[in-house]
Amino acid sequence: MGTIITNIKQLNLKGSYTYADYLLWQFKDRVELIKGKIFKMSPAPSRNHQTISWDLIREIDRVFKNKSCNMFAAPFDVRLINFKESTSDNQIITVVQPDLCVICDEKKLDDKGCIGAPDLIIEILSPGNSKKEMDIKYDLYEENGVQEYWIVNPIIQTISIFVLQNDKYIGIKPLIIDSKLQSPTFPDLKFAVKKIFKT
Repeated sequence: MGTIITNIKQLNLKGSYTYADYLLWQFKDRVELIKGKIFKMSPAPSRNHQTISWDLIREIDRVFKNKSCNMFAAPFDVRLINFKESTSDNQIITVVQPDLCVICDEKKLDDKGCIGAPDLIIEILSPGNSKKEMDIKYDLYEENGVQEYWIVNPIIQTISIFVLQNDKYIGIKPLIIDSKLQSPTFPDLKFAVKKIFKT
């Protein structure tokens, strides 16, 4: 059994860690583990970020409420794994907390969260996390087989949707405030973008 860590300063932020290490971290800072590296998360999301998240939850829940797919909101651990390797805690090196995710395969769910790729991940940009969501997580979700990825930009009020085709993301035209959104993966998931961005 490893040592319980109660202060993030006890860690080497340039070191490499596993999910087994992550389970021993009991400090207040929220972090994600991406390919073994620690990424500190932004402080508590802004009120606008929270409002957008709840508006998205309402639209998504309306579609999935009585279906086999499950929706979860952060903080919720998603362990992304290479199925060629063992799925033991000491070999998992990526744990993320998407703003929202939809998982249709109940075998991927356990008491710790999700193990494997969700079907849909939604990330809402905040100051300081744009590079991570638009670059690092884009690549991460693509290579781990997340079928559909939305990037929600509250500043310019757009939603960008990427769908996996032949193991690569294909982007559709960015949706603006006057657009109507329809998920390519879940056609019943559709709504006016202006419902998400209150002007």
